[in-house]
Amino acid sequence: MQHSRTRIIIDGAIAGLIGAVVVALWFLLFDLARGRALETPALLAASILHGVRDPNLLRHGMLRLSAEYSVFHFGAFIIVGVVGALLLEAAESEPPFLISVLIFFGAFEVFFIAVVLFLGPSVMAALTWWGIIVGNLLATAAMLSYFFAQHPLLARNLLGSGWLRVGREGVMAGVVGGVVVALWFLGYDLAAGEIFKTPAMLGAMIFQSGTDLAGARVTPALVLGYTVLHFFAFIGFGLAIAVLLAASEWEPFLALGVFLLFAVFEVFFVGFVTLLDQSVVSALGWWKIVAGNILALLAMTAYFLRGHRGLRLKLVERWATLDTEGEGVFLQPREPDRSANGHSDRT
Repeated sequence: MQHSRTRIIIDGAIAGLIGAVVVALWFLLFDLARGRALETPALLAASILHGVRDPNLLRHGMLRLSAEYSVFHFGAFIIVGVVGALLLEAAESEPPFLISVLIFFGAFEVFFIAVVLFLGPSVMAALTWWGIIVGNLLATAAMLSYFFAQHPLLARNLLGSGWLRVGREGVMAGVVGGVVVALWFLGYDLAAGEIFKTPAMLGAMIFQSGTDLAGARVTPALVLGYTVLHFFAFIGFGLAIAVLLAASEWEPFLALGVFLLFAVFEVFFVGFVTLLDQSVVSALGWWKIVAGNILALLAMTAYFLRGHRGLRLKLVERWATLDTEGEGVFLQPREPDRSANGHSDRT
């Protein structure tokens, strides 16, 4: 289907603006959670535009440096949005271009990290690599969501209705799981008379490593910062399960990998928190974390089962097929029929 080139470029530019706003908001939240407002854009501006790479020299002119970086930041994202939109349009008529789109966005992610690495260890330590990756992934998701919402036919032609359904299912399941855990933590904190204490402690563990987590203050930045990462992780987990379940339509036994993924998710979260700071597990109680995740997994399982009601029957049928194949493999060889030869010998 032909699309207006002008509209594609305009929507790509708007998608770039949306991505830039998402990254800017994430950096603002990231800095506020660490108690260092505007440090990230100011440090990037000082390093890239002025050659100053020491975070300790940024005590003055933070607003001016942030404004300078914002101009560069928004301009770069508009260009990325337009180029990405043109590649997506080209991929509709030339499917191999879809691989180019994936390479383009992957290169964008790697390029940003490479620039920060080039600026030196002091800049990298102040920004943290995972904060950059999270910001860019959030921006990419926002840009693609906007562009495909503006061009639904293009999205269906590129990805197919099946993969779009898998994506929606994974995102919704992740949101369901994230909401269940958030409500569990909220209910526990309300019962203990310390509202939002749990997300604040987990946020302090991530954003303020080395501080006294037991005495961490409940601030909107810590709570919101942890909430963003919380839903980011659950949506990624939901997408992984949705892909596995989609693959199980061809090979039902792949659905058993979902249970393995559930177990890995549970062990990973508890192990990750323990690795970062064991005092958090002691303060929160490991059972509280495990119980919240189990509730989330049950809710996500119930959501997925609504859309895959025939999966159990497919598993049973596939198992029966394996039994039949096994009987053929291990069947004892039959003795040759010698009756004809015996009859001829007697005659």
